[in-house]
Amino acid sequence: MHDKIGFDNEKYINEQTAKILERVERFHNKLYLEFGGKLLYDYHAARVLPGYDPNVKMRLIQELKDKSDILLCIYAGDIERKKIRADFGITYDSDALKLIDDLRSWGVNVLGVVITRFDHQPAAQLFKNKLERRNIKVFTHRFTLGYPTDVEAIVSDEGYGANAYIETDKPLVIVTGPGPGSGKLATCLSQLYHEYRRGVKAGYAKFETFPIWNLPLKHPVNVAYEAATADIRDFNLIDPFHLEAYDEKAVNYNRDVEVFPVVKRILEKITGGDSFYSSPTDMGVNRAGFAIIDDEVARQAAKQEVIRRYYRYRCEYVMGFADKETVQRVELFLNDFNIHPEDRRVVGPAWRAAREAQELNKGNEGIYCGAAIELKDGAIITGNNSPLMHASSSLILHAIKSLADIPAKITLLPAYITDSVRNMKTDILNEKSISLDLEETLIALSISATTNPAAQLAIEKLKELRGCEVHITHIPTPGDEAGLRRLGVNLTSEPNFSTNDLFPS
Repeated sequence: MHDKIGFDNEKYINEQTAKILERVERFHNKLYLEFGGKLLYDYHAARVLPGYDPNVKMRLIQELKDKSDILLCIYAGDIERKKIRADFGITYDSDALKLIDDLRSWGVNVLGVVITRFDHQPAAQLFKNKLERRNIKVFTHRFTLGYPTDVEAIVSDEGYGANAYIETDKPLVIVTGPGPGSGKLATCLSQLYHEYRRGVKAGYAKFETFPIWNLPLKHPVNVAYEAATADIRDFNLIDPFHLEAYDEKAVNYNRDVEVFPVVKRILEKITGGDSFYSSPTDMGVNRAGFAIIDDEVARQAAKQEVIRRYYRYRCEYVMGFADKETVQRVELFLNDFNIHPEDRRVVGPAWRAAREAQELNKGNEGIYCGAAIELKDGAIITGNNSPLMHASSSLILHAIKSLADIPAKITLLPAYITDSVRNMKTDILNEKSISLDLEETLIALSISATTNPAAQLAIEKLKELRGCEVHITHIPTPGDEAGLRRLGVNLTSEPNFSTNDLFPS
């Protein structure tokens, strides 16, 4: 694993802050900034731009907090169908609550939550009640009349005018939300309509990290973004409006380019003639491309991300969450770069570990799983499943023993602890499986540490696993996945089930 740096956070914060404030000034000190991507824990960006601080946007907001209000948008339909944020395994409405908590912990308050395309959906109404009873302001916006073609209806009292005006008193209003399609753009334009009605000549701008407009179209960092959004069919393209206006190539993505003529007409209608911008790229204020300090490091990291996405979509396909076309799109990206799944260094060792388990247990029925982790120094450690524990559990114990220089013969989990846990699982809780998953193993390890100095030493090494690469030959069980997520590793797995049961208990 390389720990080469490809991105300069300080340069990025300085350039980005200056660019946003310059845009605020351009619009008479009132700017609605549509903030795409993740405000916090942007692990995609951290993976494709080594050195990128996953919370750098939050540091940026801290710099601007005296000048900005924050509105959080969430699409009512996402609440209704319980859409999941993959990196945390939580629903979008839970993510919105988590984001409010996280912002508060950074000393930043959210002005309110906007539930977009609200039509009294039961789950959305429940979410609204929950927030209001915790003293958080909630605004609801209906589907905009006439959108996207009838600009006369959109920019009228029945269109944007039907939404309540949200009072803001700071020069910068950051409009953010979990995931794409949360209604951020509509919220910005609706507010702009009301501002102009009040005689305030406010402006609109967009802040998206990806695609990076001043990198080539087929740069791996931009392709990794296409791979990340393959399920919603986003794709990058050269911004045709920018090319025509300035004879200059800039990369944007299809949804922004498709919606630009509509946004331009809406802005002209709101302002009485001026749309401010000649292209969707003009609307952006992103400076990420200027903070890449080692292009080759970013290229290699982004290619690895494409492989990770390939594995993730294959697993989602067998679980019924993704379709075949999504998997095929990412396969094409692998072909474009002439890279293979085995170019992920942990894949081969994980399979070897599974085969070793099978050899050791010849004659015993069962599915044998292997797992591998690449430590920060490049060393690869493996683990496999056994009647005692899951492959993930075995892997993590081997990894922390290696990091703590604990000899193989020293046991971290004495028999009296594992027997006690197994007895509880089978005799008390009536579970079929006695093999310990990773969450159970970590709890057992913490109990062992009270009397076992080696276990205590090993536990202290867990934090060194953050950001390490892990591959498993089977889809992890919920307990394994939760444990690996908490450890902060970059996990991929093969699209195989670890049991033949349709409902693994």
